[in-house]
Amino acid sequence: MTFPDERWLLPEGIEELLPPRAARLEQLRRELLDLYRGWGYELVVPPFIEYLETLLTGTGNDLDLQTFKLTDQLSGRMMGVRADMTPQVARIEARYLRKSAPSRLCYMGTVLRTRPAGIGGSRSPLQVGVELYGHAGVASDVEVLRLMVETLTVSGIEQLHLDLGHVGIFRALARQAELDPQQESILFDALQRKARPEIEEYLEELKLPASLSQMFASLVTLNGGLEVLELAGEHLRDGSNDLQAALLSLKAIAQQLHSHLPELALHFDLAELRGYRYHTGAVFAVYVPGHGQAVAQGGRYDDIGRVFGRARPATGFSTDLKTLVMLGSTNSGTPEKGGILAPVDAESAELRQRIKQLRETGERVIEYLPGQSGDERELGCDRRLVYQGGEWRVIPL
Repeated sequence: MTFPDERWLLPEGIEELLPPRAARLEQLRRELLDLYRGWGYELVVPPFIEYLETLLTGTGNDLDLQTFKLTDQLSGRMMGVRADMTPQVARIEARYLRKSAPSRLCYMGTVLRTRPAGIGGSRSPLQVGVELYGHAGVASDVEVLRLMVETLTVSGIEQLHLDLGHVGIFRALARQAELDPQQESILFDALQRKARPEIEEYLEELKLPASLSQMFASLVTLNGGLEVLELAGEHLRDGSNDLQAALLSLKAIAQQLHSHLPELALHFDLAELRGYRYHTGAVFAVYVPGHGQAVAQGGRYDDIGRVFGRARPATGFSTDLKTLVMLGSTNSGTPEKGGILAPVDAESAELRQRIKQLRETGERVIEYLPGQSGDERELGCDRRLVYQGGEWRVIPL
């Protein structure tokens, strides 16, 4: 039963934006889309709702528990509200764009999730991101990483800490040890919790060669600055060719990224397996002080479009525009310029023309309605349009 004084309440994890934050969000949305266009990324707008079997195909299967489901009253088929736009963009690229050159796509829109990502998190993020398809080299990973950092910079977020890992290292070790899916899953879970005693106990139970057990166990300790990559070379020297290739790829990404962004704080964690079920290479996330969750994250997910009929290398990142607005330092900067209060005079063509000119220059002109209540300040105005000296002039209040 809903009581009258509770009718204004929103569901947990569902929020609304009020002035002036809503205006800041729209401004930032435009700035980011212009930024992505400048880098060659084209905008796509996937549907908010799709048939469930399409929405949860391929990588979307991991989103099953996060997806709201309902029945289509026209067809009787099950539909889902998107919880992530990445699989949708992969479908668009695979089915409709079919070019041989790399595809650069960007997207922005609301997603809906059954559960928030963390305590007090949103269930309706305004997801924004970019995807680069058709290139398997380090350069495309670095381009996406640079654009992710630029996105946060444009948003006014400072003191960024970039966390880098590579799922190919653990995956190569699992193949080298010939683990079955259940064994791999148990080790994966323990690594995510960095439960070293539990890992060592399970490795002993598996009776793996000593060198393999040592390499698995070392992943927990291989986290820190650039020196971690050198230590990884020593601890993982007995790894397979696939493992060495993954480690070399991570080193190359770090070197190129440092060349482009020498001031960026880099942190490496070889036990970080975020998105392990669908990522195939480097994984990354950005953190800022005082905020427990990653503010942006992504990675490489080659062949994401295979299930849609076209397998291509792919890398990208996503973030939540609402989070960027909340954390951006621009929120506490110079306040938005106030509006201009204008009288209403249907007979004055000169007044109407002057109001039109002001609006065309970007000014916010509010017409004072006859008999209305409230004053200029309540309307957000700091200037007034008055008739002086034979012309309409803007004067301060």
